[in-house]
This record gives sequence, C-alpha cells and structure tokens, in this order.
Amino acid sequence: MFEGLFQPMHMLIILVIALIVFGPGKLPELGAGLGKSIREFKKALSDAEKQPMLDNKTTNNPAENKKAEEFPPANKSA
Repeated sequence: MFEGLFQPMHMLIILVIALIVFGPGKLPELGAGLGKSIREFKKALSDAEKQPMLDNKTTNNPAENKKAEEFPPANKSA
C-alpha cells in the first residue's frame, strides 16, 4: 500500500507544493523550527532516561515518610 510513498518524484512534488503554499521566504524558517523541535524532543528523551526512577516509599513530606516507616509492607508468603 505504501511501497512507493517516498520515491524521489513524490518527494519533489511534496517540496513544490510546500514551496507554493509557504513561499520561498518562509520555507527556511519552517525547516529551522522543525529541526529545533526535533533536537529538543531528543534531548528531553535522553534527559528522562538519565534521571533515576523515584522510589514510591520516599516523598518530600516527612509525615508521609514516617507513616511508611511505621507500617512496612506486609509479606505475602502465605
């Protein structure tokens, strides 16, 4: 179904339509904006992978931490 979608002739037609719709002055600006958004998206993904996963038991609220210490999780070895 999509076998010939990205043939050179199709890409040329898409480029000509984009040139007609946006004009020659706006096209470089659109390309720069698209490139910047892709770079920011990749950076956000890599930053999210580098952050350690937060433990569910510890929070920033000391009262909640104390509750977690008072009532440890029950063992399910029945």
